[in-house]
Amino acid sequence: MKETNSVFRFFKHFFSHPWQVNRHFSAIALHEIEKAITASEKKHAGEIRLVVEAGLHPLEILYKKTPKKRAIELFGRLNIWDTESNNGVLIYLLLVDRDVEIVGDRGIDKHVGHEGWQVICREMEALFRKGEFEAGVLHGIERIGAVLEKHFPATGTSLNEVSNKPLIL
Repeated sequence: MKETNSVFRFFKHFFSHPWQVNRHFSAIALHEIEKAITASEKKHAGEIRLVVEAGLHPLEILYKKTPKKRAIELFGRLNIWDTESNNGVLIYLLLVDRDVEIVGDRGIDKHVGHEGWQVICREMEALFRKGEFEAGVLHGIERIGAVLEKHFPATGTSLNEVSNKPLIL
């Protein structure tokens, strides 16, 4: 059974393409998400970045790359770990798997932990299963923003260290 799932997952990713993101996130929706991140970051000193990827390269599936491993890879590659207060947060959505992963830098992660991020991920995935992708992302931004606001309140001098624009891969 597991082998069948691996083969099925391989072909799902093989036939995925970035244009499929547009089926779930219009240009207007992506703009609204960017505005929500910007508004959230006015309330705290943290940084939030959304990355939506249609699917992984088929070789990554053969090498059994998980959405979590990909999220950690992007967290580093996009320098989200490099914020002054170590309070950057990545929301990574692997669309073809309908899987969301949240990776927080050590400054915020010590307050939230894996289980705390997983609660937010499951809430977002529940909305994705209903086809409510924009609402799911906005919900995640709101929940992450509340956590950042609690542990890293706005100081009035915060710089925007990470782009607020959603990245589509």
